Amino acid sequence: MDPVTVVFLGIGCLSLLLLVLSLVGAGHLHVGHLHVGHPHAGGTGHGGGKFTLPGLAAFVGAFGFAGAVASELSGHRALLASGVGLLAAVPAAWAAGRLVDAADNMSTDATPTSADVVGTTGVVISPVPVNGYGEVRLTVGGQPLKFNARADEPLAIGTPVFVIEVPTPTSVLVERTPQVL
Repeated sequence: MDPVTVVFLGIGCLSLLLLVLSLVGAGHLHVGHLHVGHPHAGGTGHGGGKFTLPGLAAFVGAFGFAGAVASELSGHRALLASGVGLLAAVPAAWAAGRLVDAADNMSTDATPTSADVVGTTGVVISPVPVNGYGEVRLTVGGQPLKFNARADEPLAIGTPVFVIEVPTPTSVLVERTPQVL
């Protein structure tokens, strides 16, 4: 194998090291005055002038591997291989930056609170005695959850219930759900 191709393959393999660093949470990297890290670290978050490790890994990998292919196909012309490497590296780094930005700005639902439990319906899964606790299964945020439950009347297994209060994060006060004719 030609030395030019070997150098480009070595550069491509360096990108794998950078990718591993970004995946294990190496957060950011300082190389002299160059800061490589989280896109929001001191920037505006939307192309704030910061490089990310995944973006740098994409640039270096595309440059190295595309350059190695071009070197082999062009008869080991280093300048042509470098040009092809750059043509592949710039869009790869841009795409990696867009993916990192999309992952950082992904919208998520708010964390459920005790107030979100009030008004939900469920079913008794362990009998609720008078002046005692039983258990109910409620669906909160699309997830079935089990809570300790109290009620003003005894409730048997399978009774549909409605939450009227949340005295603690793990317990609820319930009422029998009225039966609709």
